[in-house]
Amino acid sequence: MQYGPLQMQAPGISRLAKRYATVLVLYAVVLVGQSAVVQAAPPKLPLTTPESVGLRSERLAQIDSIVAEGLAADRMPGCVIAIGRRGQLAMLKAYGNRQTEPTTLPMTVDTVFDMASITKPVATGTSVMMLLEQGKLRLREPVTTYFPNFGSHGKDSIKLTHLLTHHSGLIADNALSDYDGDRANSWKNIEALELSVQVASKFVYSDVGFIVLGELVQQVSGQNVHEFTQQHLFQPLGMTETGYLPAAELKARCAPTEQRDGQWLQGVVHDPRAARMDGIAGHAGLFSTAADLAVYAQMMLQGGSYHGVRVLSPSTVELMTSAYEVSGNVRGLSWDKNSVYSSNRGENFSARAFGHGGFTGTVLWIDPELDLFFIFLSNRVHPNGKGNVNSLAGRIATVAAAAIDPLLDATPTRTTHALSLEFEQALNAALSDASEKAAIAAGEQPAEPKMRSEVLCGIDVLQREGFQRLAGKRVGLITNHTGINRNGVRTIDLLQDAPSVNLVALFSPEHGLAGKLDVAKIGDTDDAGSGLHVYSLYGESRQPTAEQLAEVDTLVFDIQDIGTRYYTYVSTMRLAMEAAAEHGKSFVVLDRPNPINGVDVDGPMLDPGRESFVASHRLPVRHGMTIGELAKMFVAELKLEIDLQVVAVEGWQRADVLDLTGLPWVNPSPNIRCLNQAILYPGIGLLETTNLSVGRGTDTPFERFGAPWINAVELAMRLNAQNLAGIRFTPIRFSPETSVFANQECQGVQL
Repeated sequence: MQYGPLQMQAPGISRLAKRYATVLVLYAVVLVGQSAVVQAAPPKLPLTTPESVGLRSERLAQIDSIVAEGLAADRMPGCVIAIGRRGQLAMLKAYGNRQTEPTTLPMTVDTVFDMASITKPVATGTSVMMLLEQGKLRLREPVTTYFPNFGSHGKDSIKLTHLLTHHSGLIADNALSDYDGDRANSWKNIEALELSVQVASKFVYSDVGFIVLGELVQQVSGQNVHEFTQQHLFQPLGMTETGYLPAAELKARCAPTEQRDGQWLQGVVHDPRAARMDGIAGHAGLFSTAADLAVYAQMMLQGGSYHGVRVLSPSTVELMTSAYEVSGNVRGLSWDKNSVYSSNRGENFSARAFGHGGFTGTVLWIDPELDLFFIFLSNRVHPNGKGNVNSLAGRIATVAAAAIDPLLDATPTRTTHALSLEFEQALNAALSDASEKAAIAAGEQPAEPKMRSEVLCGIDVLQREGFQRLAGKRVGLITNHTGINRNGVRTIDLLQDAPSVNLVALFSPEHGLAGKLDVAKIGDTDDAGSGLHVYSLYGESRQPTAEQLAEVDTLVFDIQDIGTRYYTYVSTMRLAMEAAAEHGKSFVVLDRPNPINGVDVDGPMLDPGRESFVASHRLPVRHGMTIGELAKMFVAELKLEIDLQVVAVEGWQRADVLDLTGLPWVNPSPNIRCLNQAILYPGIGLLETTNLSVGRGTDTPFERFGAPWINAVELAMRLNAQNLAGIRFTPIRFSPETSVFANQECQGVQL
């Protein structure tokens, strides 16, 4: 036991831990008689090779030169860096010196550091969330619920959320003299403070706010934040080198900071207010090592549990690390996310990343989207308080995230839904080729993409085979203007000219055979080129009728899909397949590439019972499948008794979007006019269910969105602050000629 006299309590029976929906592990605490057997302390994270966790060693090697630059510029005397992924440490390395005065000692990976403000989320913030789970605290309750005398001078409206997000209006730091005397006197001085600004009016990073939270932990739990975290957090997780007031053995390994009263501060808190509070405060005072902090980071990545010990529920971790807008800054509950204090953040971290820095030169960032954590620990204030590491740490964090290589990444981040077996098999096939995995990398594309000159759609393959699969068949063709071969010749004309094929009927989907109509109902018509009658599947019936199929042996489907759930061409195919099954007709799908690639799968599944003609099957928003693969899935999941043939596309690499296939772009519908719009459609299309214009009625639908009530400049600033890879937002004004907000001036953003 390193931190005081507290005895370790046996953790309760752990819950099932779920990771990527594939591995379930159950831990148990064995009870003997009236006493619980204490579970052995969880181990530290093992050290492994970077490649085994999907990181490139040669990229991580760049960190050495960045650190060397910082050492040469006296930004810090030394540092320890830890980078973790998939439950293991890919890097744990010490640089430079632990101290340079009064003697020089080398830095070691087990050096203990003064965490400074990392205390705020790791100790205080986590304690608050644990007490919230116990029902002892409520985030929206005013502080006066727990401290009735706190509400003077307008402080009565301060809630816990204001304290956790630095939106309380409290001063950053009150006078040191306020901490003269005992702790009770210091608290009375805090209760007497006036607001520096109005509550919730301005982001003011406040140590005072977290001092209040630290006192709140003691008020409702009966334990100070040191005692509470030892019993409920650090000891259960096996973080034996973490806590307030380090014991002698740990002090000897502490990196010293500055001098106070002629004595080097080694194992004594650097922050002067925490020091006057006997080293135990909500804003500072915690000490830890890189290995221990890695355990905490992994616990957060795993939704609140580590090696069978659960300290927070997944929903609480989500609540704690979600984005909260704070006067133009983005914060979590006790965490930084993207604010004026985020210079130590990796520039390529995802929007889900959360972290914090400490005045002494400490940095911790955790990114659930990348399954990555980054730890940079230094005593940059040694020996003279002049070091500066935030920008340096941010550069190193950026290198760490950029080292993720999809070619090595056996567990790429993707949406984990209850996919059908057919869907899962299709996705696994997509990921089997290393070159295709490259498309999964956040913000990266395969190096030097090349045009595929030999991509053949199903109609091209059918033509090459001399239409043998349809020989002697009476064919009904479901198609539109996208049904062409790679030379631009219509499938209608190719089948009609094939001597062995008897093309007897045409069927068209929404927008008609030419793809130009944008109306609620379309009637039958005739095709001038072939002279054939065209039955509309977007009129009185959206499914071929028995009468229409009377002269048909085989239905052939050749329409370009867009790769997004809410698109009616897929629904047309499904209904036609059901009709073919009902009337004993064969069904042939002439497959085409997914134009926005066949690897990326994103967005929520369609809720059961919400099926419609716009979205007729339970799929993610971006499904990553071709029209032929969807047809196979329909057969499997709908249990259709049908003779289905898919003439598969050839030469297409699943990671390729359409502009790499050598195939011509054809607007699949009136409001999808370029590949860029098709790529944006899965995300921007979701906004059509809200009170926003998505650009319908303008020249660039789905490349913009807005409304009359939006402030374009403010919206663009907030969105760009998220640092989303591969996209920027430009403030614009526009007036749609049709659709939502027709002839009204809107403000919004162009993507």
